[in-house]
Amino acid sequence: MDLLLIGGISGSGKSVALTALEDSGYYTVSHLPPAQLGGLLAHLKSSGTDRVAVVLDFKTARVADVAPAIENAHQDGWTVRFLYLDARTDTLVKRFAETRRRHPFSSGERTLTEAIEYERSLFEDLRLLGYNIDTSELSAGALRTWVKDFVSVDPSKLTLLFQSFGYKHGVPLDADLVFDVRCLPNPHYEPALERLSGRDPEVVAYLDQFPEVERMYTDIYHFVASWLPDYARDNRNYLTVAIGCTGGQHRSVYLAERLARAFGVRYQVLARHRQLA
Repeated sequence: MDLLLIGGISGSGKSVALTALEDSGYYTVSHLPPAQLGGLLAHLKSSGTDRVAVVLDFKTARVADVAPAIENAHQDGWTVRFLYLDARTDTLVKRFAETRRRHPFSSGERTLTEAIEYERSLFEDLRLLGYNIDTSELSAGALRTWVKDFVSVDPSKLTLLFQSFGYKHGVPLDADLVFDVRCLPNPHYEPALERLSGRDPEVVAYLDQFPEVERMYTDIYHFVASWLPDYARDNRNYLTVAIGCTGGQHRSVYLAERLARAFGVRYQVLARHRQLA
């Protein structure tokens, strides 16, 4: 029995994630207080429903209720995963301004920015319970794809996720390890390569010719490989390795793809490219 819980900051894309899960065959429930989770699962279990996705509601509930609810679900036979969505404050302000929605924690005493930061402070401990996705630079379509990738892997095994990004768009909030590869030769300045990405054979061939690119790849590979057993012993289900270049189009994509292929021989691996998405 598969239970996927969704939490996170208002405006970060929880409704989009829930729709993606509904499309994937999950029975979905939105805005459920954590204290009511046990009753819902008991009812669904008796009816034979074994794939459930729930967006948790904290406007009238305590964050402290989540950990006991997860433990009770585990004891009742559910495989539980918790997905936490977040985004940068400036992105959230823009989204609320575009939709003209009222922030659930806004009041006469708080500006929109203050309401966002207040909510973030309330959920600081909650994000530690699950897998984090930074939706700041993601379209709704990209988020749906990432969520479907998330539920496609075996939750009993550690998943190693290599994510490329561009520093000019900000460091991902969901990264566990971050490597800066902006010191490497940049295909962006080659007219024939400028509009291509690190997935294209022409860019791969260009970067393969530089010894410093090979040295960077080898150093990152050995660092991750040497520490991965320790992360696994820490009972992690996911480890996100973020690799950044200036625009997130060439060098970081090249290295993320190459590392994903190398580790994919032994581990459960996903590759994501934030700026290409």
